[in-house]
Amino acid sequence: MHDHSPNQHLDPRAPLVLDTRDLPRRPGAMRVVQRKVPAPADLGLELIGVPQGADLDLDLRLESVSEGVLVSGTVTAPVSGECGRCLRPISETLSVPIQELYAYENSTTDETTEEDEVGRLQGDLFDLEPALRDGVVLALPANPLCRADCPGLCPECGVHRDELPADHSHQQVDPRWAALNNLNNLIDSAPTEQARAARGPDHEEN
Repeated sequence: MHDHSPNQHLDPRAPLVLDTRDLPRRPGAMRVVQRKVPAPADLGLELIGVPQGADLDLDLRLESVSEGVLVSGTVTAPVSGECGRCLRPISETLSVPIQELYAYENSTTDETTEEDEVGRLQGDLFDLEPALRDGVVLALPANPLCRADCPGLCPECGVHRDELPADHSHQQVDPRWAALNNLNNLIDSAPTEQARAARGPDHEEN
């Protein structure tokens, strides 16, 4: 959920604070914003996210509407993390759609909506970070995979299953059954020993 606290003073030098001074406040006026900005901290989930300081590519359209400025477009960011099954590193690029209304101060929208429902302009400034953060985090998988059919790790030895033979196993015999297994082996070999004795020592096998 967005944090649109109106009491938070915006710094015009912050990378994700955008200025609308050159956007006429008449419905239909439009301006395109394309820039690279560094990613803020903690932009992601536990296993995957955008590294802090990585380049975010903003491709936005700012459009004046009756109640404020409608911002739409995409944010493209590098994503890194680890596979939730095998822990191998993941590196990919994520493109996230953004659309947010930033209401003019004292407009009907500003006065009739809750703080977390829409953004607010502070003078000519607005903060894109809450909308960007929500868009990126919601687009990330909670359980990222290096590939859809990743078999994961062997729970016994921790080696990736792709690197193990098909018959790999860690079958363990319960020591309580070890004596019975030995007895079975003796029974299996008994007919052979009896046959050899019946043939006698001078019998030669072909």
